[in-house]
Amino acid sequence: MAPSSVFMEPDNLLTPKEKNKLRKPVVEKMRRDRINSSIEQLKLLLEKEFQRHQPNSKLEKADILEVAVSYLKQQSQLQMKRSFHKSSQVDFREGYSRCLQEAFHFLSLHKVRTETQTKLLSHFQK
Repeated sequence: MAPSSVFMEPDNLLTPKEKNKLRKPVVEKMRRDRINSSIEQLKLLLEKEFQRHQPNSKLEKADILEVAVSYLKQQSQLQMKRSFHKSSQVDFREGYSRCLQEAFHFLSLHKVRTETQTKLLSHFQK
């Protein structure tokens, strides 16, 4: 029996096309392994989310990806809401500070210090 020429020939005797033909299944397997590994990591990271959506069911890869996308969209929306809430709080504080500065400026222009002005300044400083 003659040995298989594909596996016995040194690399330098193979044409580039033959090298690619030999390499393609290996590269494809590595690619599939990376995809499967990442999907498994998603599954582990989102275990609680899977229990909410599909308790006690075998998850297919497509299910894992769909739940992950849904979860990320939900987190993105929550982040936007938090960001808006923080932004409005900052705007309020800045507006309040500006108003306070204007009130102090206005009251300082009037030389007469009435009891009302004093109480108002005291209240603002709290």
